[in-house]
Amino acid sequence: MTDPSNPHVKRRPKGPRKGGDAARRVVHPAIADPPGPPNQSNLNLDKVVFGVAAVLALAFCIWGFANPIGLGTASSSALEWIETNIGWFFVVVATGFVVFVLWLAAGKFGRIPLGRDDERPEFKTVSWVAMMFSAGMGIGLMFFGVNEPLTHFVEPPPGTAEAGTDAALQTAMATTLFHWTLHPWAIYAVVGLAIAYGTFRRGRKQLISSAFAPLFGKKQAEGPAGKVIDILAIFATLFGSATSLGLGALQIGSGLEIVAGIGKVGNGILIAIIVFLTIAFVLSAVSGVAKGIQLLSNINMVLAIVLAAFVFVVGPTIFILNLIPTAVGSYFSDLAEMAARTAASGGDPMAEWLQGMTVFYWAWWISWTPFVGVFIARISRGRTIRQFVSGVLLVPSLVSLIWFCVFGGSAIFLQRSGVDIASQASTEAQLFGMLGQLPLPQVTAVLVMILVAIFFVSGADAASVVMGTLSESGSIEPSRWTVIFWGVLTGAVAAVMLIIGGKDALSGLQNVTIIAALPFAVVMVGLAISLTKDLQHDPLILRDNVSTEVIEKAVVTGLTKHGEDFEVVVEATSPDGTSERVGVKVSTDDHR
Repeated sequence: MTDPSNPHVKRRPKGPRKGGDAARRVVHPAIADPPGPPNQSNLNLDKVVFGVAAVLALAFCIWGFANPIGLGTASSSALEWIETNIGWFFVVVATGFVVFVLWLAAGKFGRIPLGRDDERPEFKTVSWVAMMFSAGMGIGLMFFGVNEPLTHFVEPPPGTAEAGTDAALQTAMATTLFHWTLHPWAIYAVVGLAIAYGTFRRGRKQLISSAFAPLFGKKQAEGPAGKVIDILAIFATLFGSATSLGLGALQIGSGLEIVAGIGKVGNGILIAIIVFLTIAFVLSAVSGVAKGIQLLSNINMVLAIVLAAFVFVVGPTIFILNLIPTAVGSYFSDLAEMAARTAASGGDPMAEWLQGMTVFYWAWWISWTPFVGVFIARISRGRTIRQFVSGVLLVPSLVSLIWFCVFGGSAIFLQRSGVDIASQASTEAQLFGMLGQLPLPQVTAVLVMILVAIFFVSGADAASVVMGTLSESGSIEPSRWTVIFWGVLTGAVAAVMLIIGGKDALSGLQNVTIIAALPFAVVMVGLAISLTKDLQHDPLILRDNVSTEVIEKAVVTGLTKHGEDFEVVVEATSPDGTSERVGVKVSTDDHR
């Protein structure tokens, strides 16, 4: 029989039945309240996930320190195989993720909230935007802010423009924005959405594997398949964080060459820098002084804005202002061509270029998704999917646009004016080379080193906590020793990656990052499929489906029997499905 107080709830008749309860109310899934996030503190260490990931990571470090040449040769061989056979996969999935998240936001799923139906956003929009500004790319913007636009200007991608021309300028800015705007943040958004939706809307653990419950079933998601996924997520985070640590060490080393005048920095000093930064971010991760770290992050954002404003004012201001619309237009004009670049479009030169540029960037962003995804998911509770995608894609993309036009534009302006920054400075030193042509070069050089150090410390401590969370079944407060372990191992992996690169330390970082990110790229494809399946059964979508079906049938019935003179009401139907009112019977079992 039906409960007259709620036609969506079916009450079983009283009397004995299997299971013992006299009566039970089954809530229709279209109006079921989301359970909310579970208690995820003080969970136990997952010995399988932690043990397997730790052993493999330690084996990598031991191999690297004991036989760096052998590991370097093996990684080069693996990379060559990936480039030859799988390079296209990175290119396809990166663009696929952009299309996927835009489809989610623009379609019927865009209205779904990341939380309960009536839940408001946890953070105000201004705070939400400010926190996203600091996530995901801080150290990369410092390292590549000058290097990438300048590199593309003096050495355009194969088959595009002649070096040093106006066409090369447009290609340089378009390619830079391609690598740093919509594509990377769409990659982050896929994982962020899956985690935020699963945690705040479905009440699951804050694990990558938990998001696969709709695809594999809860038992498999918590079983062997889920453990493999979480191990791959740990590896992606470990190598992505180590890459950023290595980039930070290279740039700080270049700053020391300029400020301290110590000559060429070798691996010994770079490893010392890595040790210092590792100790700093491990201490910050286990100290519990969240307000202090938040204060450092806010100070860092202010310093970054001050540095950018300084370069904008004392640099080629008018040129920068003209470059912004030119860069945006060139980006959208060349987007389809850039998204289609593979080895087939340029042979070996294009394959080599993709390895150091596009494929490396897509792999680096993918390796950072477990950390950044958890971060942006955590601060986005209560937002709708449409709000989430709009904010995550547009705000950081706008910041990147301005940053690269200011720093990259200034470097290109100086290069065109006869100051050869591109060939006089190494990749990591080009920012200092550009700042050296402006007032107060010593001051700005010190400021850059401080920014790089704090950007990394404020991000890597969270990455260590995320690896601890994945190791402890989704605990939001992983044990201190687990966090310390992964923090120290991040430093060790970064040192190994620099060593196996030999004289070209950046190459060592890029090669291993691409190899480590490949398995998690496959995981992300599955994550997108699982999220789509999950959203199709969201209460909001089920309500839409039921309402469309009911209203359509009621209107057809009314028009058929009564013409235009009828009304649609909601009331309980009789057991045989008949009613004098215009309506239609909806059974709970139809949508369970």
